[in-house]
Amino acid sequence: MAQNYQDLLVWQRAIEMTVSTYEATRSFSREEMYGLISQLRRAAVSVASNIAEGRGRISQGEFRQFLGLAQGSNYEVQTQLLVAKRLCIGEPELLRKAENLSIEVGKMLSAFIASLTPKELEARS
Repeated sequence: MAQNYQDLLVWQRAIEMTVSTYEATRSFSREEMYGLISQLRRAAVSVASNIAEGRGRISQGEFRQFLGLAQGSNYEVQTQLLVAKRLCIGEPELLRKAENLSIEVGKMLSAFIASLTPKELEARS
């Protein structure tokens, strides 16, 4: 198991997803600055941030809890990207790229969460 959160592939991919989300929202209209742009960017940053924070805590159950928070934020990103697509806000290719990365991160988080058994969590405490 990786010792540093930056060594986690899921964290690395979450960073890529965040950058992709920022790139996608650059093409949104200025009227979305305090709406969808802000929401999307906050949710995207929250994914990698929660992975990092949880990895830093590592008391019993906390790491898994923070991975769950990251998963929730990732679902927010997917929902907000869908809203943007349906409203025809932004460039479709950039939205698709961010969405694909978010889906990949979601699968990785689900697998990572499932791989953490209570015994493994206790050993890290």
